[in-house]
Amino acid sequence: MQIRPAVLALAAASTLALALASAAFAAGIPDKLDAASYRRLSPSLAISGKPSQEALASLKQSGFRTAIDLRQPAEGVPSAREAVEAQGLKFLSVPVSPDTLTLLDAQKVAAVLSDQSAAPVLLFCSSSNRVGGVIAVIERMRGRSKEEALAEGRKAGLRSAAMENAVLKILDETAATAASGR
Repeated sequence: MQIRPAVLALAAASTLALALASAAFAAGIPDKLDAASYRRLSPSLAISGKPSQEALASLKQSGFRTAIDLRQPAEGVPSAREAVEAQGLKFLSVPVSPDTLTLLDAQKVAAVLSDQSAAPVLLFCSSSNRVGGVIAVIERMRGRSKEEALAEGRKAGLRSAAMENAVLKILDETAATAASGR
C-alpha cells in the first residue's frame, strides 16, 4: 500500500500542530501564583509552598494538569484534593516528612514528572522544604552528584537540617546499594 505525499504532509502538519499546542499549553503556566515560595522551574514544572485555596481552585485556568501535594493529610490535603479534582485535574498525595521520606516517595513523584500527559505539574508542600528534599533525591536519581543534587534541592526550598539529613540518608543508602550490586 502506497501512502500519498499529501496524506504524509497532512499527518506531519497535524503532528507538528499538536506538538506546538502542547508546548504552548505547557509554556502557559504562570510565573506567579498565590502560593508561598512559588517558582516556575521549567515549562512543565512549578514548585511552591502552600498554595491559597483560590490558587488551587484556579490551577486549570493557570495551565496546570496535575498537582502533587507532599503535605501530611492533617495539613489540608483533603481540601486541596477536592479543589484540584473539581477542575478535572490529576491530584497525587505523597505525604512526606523528615522522618518518613523514602526513595520510593521520590520515585513516585519522578514518575509523574516524567509523564508528559501529566505536565504541567505543580509540586508543593507547606513551605517548599519537602519539595526541595524530593527534588534533591530526584536530581541524584537523574545522575547528578550528591553535592549538585543537594544544591538543586536547596534552590527548590530545602532548608531544614532535619530534611537535609533525611535526603542524605537516602542518597547514602542508594549509593551503598548501588556499590553492593543489589
